[in-house]
Amino acid sequence: MSQHILVTGGAGFIGSHVTRRLLGRGERITCLDDFNDFYDPALKRANAATFAGRDDWQLVEGDIRDAALVERLFATGRFDAVIHLAARAGVRPSLAEPILYEDVNCIGTLRLLEAARRHGPANFVFASSSSVYGINEKVPFAETDPVDLPISPYATTKRAGELLCFNYSHLYDLRTSCLRFFTVYGPSQRPEMAIAKFTDLLARGRSVPLYGTGQTRRDYTFIDDIVDGVVAALDLAPRFEIFNLGGSQTTALIDLVHAIAAELGVEAKIEMLPEQPGDVPITFADVAKAGRLLGYAPKVPIREGLARYVAWYRDRAAAG
Repeated sequence: MSQHILVTGGAGFIGSHVTRRLLGRGERITCLDDFNDFYDPALKRANAATFAGRDDWQLVEGDIRDAALVERLFATGRFDAVIHLAARAGVRPSLAEPILYEDVNCIGTLRLLEAARRHGPANFVFASSSSVYGINEKVPFAETDPVDLPISPYATTKRAGELLCFNYSHLYDLRTSCLRFFTVYGPSQRPEMAIAKFTDLLARGRSVPLYGTGQTRRDYTFIDDIVDGVVAALDLAPRFEIFNLGGSQTTALIDLVHAIAAELGVEAKIEMLPEQPGDVPITFADVAKAGRLLGYAPKVPIREGLARYVAWYRDRAAAG
């Protein structure tokens, strides 16, 4: 039987991919998105336009902090589940606007949890982040590791979101999955993210800015693998669990630049800059728990994912 699922941030990068997968298996989707200007809203509107006119998809344009809107949406929506992806994203921007990040990521999440408590549904999937691990020195990062040392406001808000989800699971039997995403990339990704930014710069013959020594390492995760994990968590609907969703391999930033340049067939031009505050030295996901409980197994290694991304980038450039 078809489910009615609310996807917050459903016009964004991850949200649009999750929506496409769920529609493909017969679910009904309500997308809640405010089309804010963190990056060009036209990109999100283009994502949403691919679903326009479908009977099984509807768009509600609004802010998750809008109490009246959220209350009305849940009171009338009769949702079977919520996939909460809407957030102010990015480590570095959060240093400039910490109050905005706290407001959107914490108060906004709390509005949704309160509405779910009052009206249902009892299945809530929350997008967290690998940034909650902060300056954790143990690798790979496991869900049982302490997360008491976040080093950016963004990371702090995501950890706070997890704790709010636990509160509502414990107090009100809200079945909640908190998914710690590790550097998601792929077609339609946010333009300020490293792979999108570096690909565009290199394709235009420009230099790529690298902060520090270029040796910071990230666990890059292709969007299809992330969607697998999101859908599996939705279907499992545990009482309360936290899951890492990552590629479970790491790549140094400087090696990433050279790999993208190789896919493009260009020379890698690099500009070295001072290290940025808020950046962690490494992210690396232990996905054993997600594998055991969700059947999660990342399938797209970084070189294959970069090839797919560069092919998408070229197709989009050719289309004008």
